[in-house]
Amino acid sequence: MNTKIEILDSKKLDKNILLNIGDIIKKGGLVAFPTETVYGLGANALDPEAVKKIFIAKGRPQDNPLIVHIADFQEIYELVNEVPHVAKKLMESFWPGPMTIILNKKPIIPDITSAGLMSVGIRMPSSIIAREIIKAAGVPIAAPSANISGKPSPTDVQRCIDDLFGKIQCIVGGEVSEIGLESTIIDCTVVPPCVLRPGGVTLEMLRTIDSDIYIDKAIMEKPKSDLVPKAPGMKYRHYAPKAPVTIVKGDLKKTVAKINEIVQNYIGKGKKVGIMATEETKNQYTAELVISLGTRKDIKSIGKNLFETLRCFDDTDIDVIISEAFDESGFGVAIMNRLNKSAGFNIIDV
Repeated sequence: MNTKIEILDSKKLDKNILLNIGDIIKKGGLVAFPTETVYGLGANALDPEAVKKIFIAKGRPQDNPLIVHIADFQEIYELVNEVPHVAKKLMESFWPGPMTIILNKKPIIPDITSAGLMSVGIRMPSSIIAREIIKAAGVPIAAPSANISGKPSPTDVQRCIDDLFGKIQCIVGGEVSEIGLESTIIDCTVVPPCVLRPGGVTLEMLRTIDSDIYIDKAIMEKPKSDLVPKAPGMKYRHYAPKAPVTIVKGDLKKTVAKINEIVQNYIGKGKKVGIMATEETKNQYTAELVISLGTRKDIKSIGKNLFETLRCFDDTDIDVIISEAFDESGFGVAIMNRLNKSAGFNIIDV
């Protein structure tokens, strides 16, 4: 397949390019495009054959539901049976933005889009390019991350090209994803609402709307084999680089000492070791490759850099990756959710 690559500037959008992109989606094609969370791989959410192509291009299991993206608040009423008061308040506070709301769907949403569930996740991205593409298409867009299933999600256009060139009709480049982790998913079909995936809208932020909102404990644990996922990322191995990842968790001083011990052990076995550190600790390690995720004083920088850092290790011949852990509060919950999955929950507690 001949993949067209287009570059858009959110401050000066090319209307002709947008019309062409929208036309591809209208005709059942696939387009990778930027959002503020990660790059998405989009198709007409209402076209079962188009949505099927997403699963084929990504190698994604079909019991893993997709998120439907809209460009305007009112569009949600065409897709779901009811928008409860709490969902409206959440939308008013955090849309457009990195939050997906799960509601009971109307029949217009095909079963393949919702993985056979009676509910569907809806999001209105804050990315101008993403919203303008949705408007140009004139249909809601189903879009998981624009990568091969299981690999770290892409936060810039080159990673989309690496994974999907020749498999889809068009790849749209724009800004690097601002947040770097997929959206918060909150299930509003239950009372109180439940967070099924942490993201840029934190639990603390959500609780300003409803103090009873809680996080499903299962999301920080290794998923059971018989789990029926209600949201993307709940069941399958995700965000994994080629080299196995181990997380070292605990007091920072003890963490650094343990990682250095592990590194020496691997070096003794002839293995090349990569370390995911922070600005505060990067100079305390000696390994084949040490990459700083950012500073612990700015947890958002760590989230923004996580997936690209995992991808950087894939560009090398590193045999194993060791990562520091992060505080599981605020945005740190989302970071550790992704990091735990990338490591297959291989965690050493010091």
